Amino acid sequence: MNEILTIIVLTALAGACIPLGGLLASVERFRPHWLEREFRHFLIALGGGILLGAVAVVLVPEGKALLGGSLWAIPLFLAGGLAFFAIERMLGLRRREAPQLMGMILDFVPEAIALGGMMASESPIAPLLALLIGLQNLPEGFNAYRELRDQGRTRHATLTTMSALVMIGPAAGLAGYLFLSDHPAALGGIMLFASGGILYLIFQDIAPQSRLARHWGPPLGAVLGFSLALFSRMLAGG
Repeated sequence: MNEILTIIVLTALAGACIPLGGLLASVERFRPHWLEREFRHFLIALGGGILLGAVAVVLVPEGKALLGGSLWAIPLFLAGGLAFFAIERMLGLRRREAPQLMGMILDFVPEAIALGGMMASESPIAPLLALLIGLQNLPEGFNAYRELRDQGRTRHATLTTMSALVMIGPAAGLAGYLFLSDHPAALGGIMLFASGGILYLIFQDIAPQSRLARHWGPPLGAVLGFSLALFSRMLAGG
């Protein structure tokens, strides 16, 4: 029972960073205009860096370990990238111009499932994964809010939508806990599958959006994001 409560709390806190990022974005726009633009692109890159760090220091290493070093890790990773590509094509994300929002949902769900499964297997780095999920949801929530507002949605409707996404975390986390506790290989497969999909999203949608001509903030944001993931992993004893 304590594990279930822990999963609900961790995934809810990680998910709460989505509307928190949106709330920060709802503050009056910065002046001058160049500062706002630089800051937004910095946050896009920061989220991408944290995502890349989560893949490199948690999801892929842990996924491989759970599969016992099996070569199945490679096709599972590739399948994740292909699946996220297919989902993006199906939903027409680029035409809808909301890659941050959908990308956030697409990576949040499998990560929360993995978190629940890791809690079931008593993995010591489960809290680390929850921290990384929250860290990436904050800048992604910030930029997703701006995307939705640019589509003409009201502030209230946008924040309400983003707040509703918080419950995705506990639902996915509990699913992972209940159904993957006795299936470590399946958990590892999900982590690798998610890694491939996240890597696709980073280079398809997030990295291109983060670039600004003759500006150094966004690339440094990506470096900082990856560093935060690496530092968190080192604190967890990795």
